[in-house]
Amino acid sequence: MAQSARTTVKCQDPGDGSGDVIVELPPDILKELSLAVGDKLSIEIVDSVIVLRPIRDPNPG
Repeated sequence: MAQSARTTVKCQDPGDGSGDVIVELPPDILKELSLAVGDKLSIEIVDSVIVLRPIRDPNPG
């Protein structure tokens, strides 16, 4: 079963002109989804909502 969590966060402009955004995920969400700083996420828009999903290595270790 896939884990999911919903929260609202603010996107921050890194100020480097790249068009990128910084999204700080709350520690409780990181823990609930077994994520850590540096983990890769996919991003897509579903029904006008930004959806982030972890990109898991199929061959960890």
